Amino acid sequence: MGVKIDQIDKKILELLTLDGRMSYVDIGKELNLSRVSVRERINQLIKYGVIEKFSVMINSEKVGKTVSAFFEVDCEPSFLVEVAEALASNPSVASCYQMTGPSTLHMHVLVSDFAALESFTNNELYALEGITRVESHILLRRFKSRAGLKL
Repeated sequence: MGVKIDQIDKKILELLTLDGRMSYVDIGKELNLSRVSVRERINQLIKYGVIEKFSVMINSEKVGKTVSAFFEVDCEPSFLVEVAEALASNPSVASCYQMTGPSTLHMHVLVSDFAALESFTNNELYALEGITRVESHILLRRFKSRAGLKL
């Protein structure tokens, strides 16, 4: 069941998506609202789960993770959850999703270099029982990255 949000809430979410550290005062100035009103609206958005958490977006290249790869991993159905949980707990895996199709996982991996990618693929991915197919794609250039849902 969706939560009803008005245009002011949408604008607050848009501002927080651009700068999650934006103060209530600064948001209020942008929207001609009091700091208290902004705080109450944000607290309601948190209470109803519209805002799940506040986080930091790290530039992976600036911290030495220069190779970005996407994997499609097919699994035997009885191993799907086990494989997904093992991959999701791996520090090189940035995201892991179950997709439609024949027990398919979609995964984004960030590593320091191609040797680290080869090591991840051979020693951590292929080592998991129940995987039937792996397809990989190396990111060459990023045109857009998800930085929150746009309303």
